[in-house]
Amino acid sequence: MNKSTKMIGILFGIFLLVLIPIVDKNTYHHIVLCQTLVNIVVVTGLNFITGLTGQMNMGTAGIMALGAYSAALCSAKFHMPVVVGFIVAILMGILIGKGLGYPSLRLKGAYLSLTTIGFSEITRLILTNWVGLTGGTMGVQNIPWIKLFGIELNTSFRIYYFYLAIVIIITIMAYRIVHSKWGRVFKAIRDNVEAVESCGIDIAQMKILAFTLATILGCFGGAMYTHMMGYINPTTFVQDLSANYLAMMMIGGIGTVGGNVIGGAVITILLEFLRFMESYYWLVFSVIALLFAIFLPNSIVSLFTHTGPFGKFGLVKRLCKKEGE
Repeated sequence: MNKSTKMIGILFGIFLLVLIPIVDKNTYHHIVLCQTLVNIVVVTGLNFITGLTGQMNMGTAGIMALGAYSAALCSAKFHMPVVVGFIVAILMGILIGKGLGYPSLRLKGAYLSLTTIGFSEITRLILTNWVGLTGGTMGVQNIPWIKLFGIELNTSFRIYYFYLAIVIIITIMAYRIVHSKWGRVFKAIRDNVEAVESCGIDIAQMKILAFTLATILGCFGGAMYTHMMGYINPTTFVQDLSANYLAMMMIGGIGTVGGNVIGGAVITILLEFLRFMESYYWLVFSVIALLFAIFLPNSIVSLFTHTGPFGKFGLVKRLCKKEGE
């Protein structure tokens, strides 16, 4: 797929995203779209550490929870402006990135996974039991709406367009990072850490940088979720949430920004669609994820690569060429 075709596809996609809430007035659908945008931000962050650098992070739920509670407590309990809550969430992300980044220098594989799972569970337990600050199982209520240039974003319709603008900016920034020197070093660390070290690159610094990028976007996504819902509690941030974000990245496309967008959208909408199945919900989702792994082992985004069905040298174009002959 050449650059002009890719750009036309992206612009057309943005046009559809702008148009959908205008055509579809259903508030529930608007909320699902807003949740999709939040998930895209979080999985874009996860992609830096797990997709690019190859460090298995299963603590996304805990990272997102700390960002969400940082923003919620600043605005609802300490009555600070909403923008301050977002800044505090970003600072929390930097702090977590440094805190989790250093253990990752000595741990890898299953050991790092267990460490991040432990971090996530400890975070949830603290938020549940520190009743005086977090409200415990009752959570934080009456979280104020975002105000932008004097306009209160008090409907899911208004929030959607603000979040869409944020996602477009973050996606552009993530794309530039992935295709920059940093991105190339991240991929090299994942593929051959010894070769990177022999080039004189500070691997420790780059791993911590990748973790910090992941935790900043994770906390920022948590703050976005807070002001979208207006209420949060610890039961939202269970380990299943971390698994969902990992599934989004793997099914959409590991190491690719486009894959993060596709995976975030597909899994979020699929999970909402399957909720009517109640107790069979996770069973059906697991089967679908398994089918994706079997029939699309290189993820959805691989369909649009050079050799994919919709790529430059893909099956669809070869068939069209044969029919023309």
